[in-house]
Amino acid sequence: MLADSSVRISCNGSMIEAIRAIPDSYKINEETKMAKKSAKASAEAVYKIVEVIGSSPKSWEDAARSAVEAAAKTLRDLRIAEITKLDMKIDDGKVVAYRARVSLSFKYQG
Repeated sequence: MLADSSVRISCNGSMIEAIRAIPDSYKINEETKMAKKSAKASAEAVYKIVEVIGSSPKSWEDAARSAVEAAAKTLRDLRIAEITKLDMKIDDGKVVAYRARVSLSFKYQG
């Protein structure tokens, strides 16, 4: 069931929920800012970002998932995956593959 502050969008047969308003419990206040600063000071780390491209004959979601799963086989401690670009491969006027370019961050252990 969707809350009153949500909206549904249909994209390629999949339903996506977008939230219009952020609940007060998720808003940043001064106490939250201070907690983040102290955590940052005690646990500083360096992260490296790499780009990978996944493909799928089915969907962009499957393409992004395959990119992350392939990278996870050789990279340790993956943290964030950000889809930076979506495109399609076309052959004879028909879509034959969905491609997702994904930026992945992982903890640098140089």
